[in-house]
Amino acid sequence: MYERILVPTDGSAGVERAVEHAARLAVEHDATIHAVYVVNTASFASLPMETSWEGVSDMLREDGEDALERVERIAGKHGVEIETSIIDGSPSREIVRYATEKGIDLIVMGTQGRGGIDRLLLGSVAERVVRSAPMPVLTVRFGGTETDDERPPPAETARR
Repeated sequence: MYERILVPTDGSAGVERAVEHAARLAVEHDATIHAVYVVNTASFASLPMETSWEGVSDMLREDGEDALERVERIAGKHGVEIETSIIDGSPSREIVRYATEKGIDLIVMGTQGRGGIDRLLLGSVAERVVRSAPMPVLTVRFGGTETDDERPPPAETARR
């Protein structure tokens, strides 16, 4: 069912839950994991002109290499074959483009589970990928807070 599974990473510790999940799926389906780190070049626009763009790019690429090494360690622990890439661009756009070009069967990505005004103001790379990817996207929640819909009812309400 799944031969190629894409796991985008931003290097945050919470993404490791998504990587673990993807690795277990890869073992089950004898699939290869593709891990990508996208250097968000849009973030360069807010830098002062005197900032060395090359220095910033090098630093972000080093962060990407570290993030991809963590994914490789987790995949290796499960004995899963892995391919890694560092890409420049808009994260959601580049994730979908990579997945389409590489014939990815499933994208597994972490989401912070923001709700309400935070999601409205900050947006979500995962949400944009879910909306635009032509293949299935599995999101693994690793943070955030519960929304009203996710909270269990108070004890007295549950007894009625």
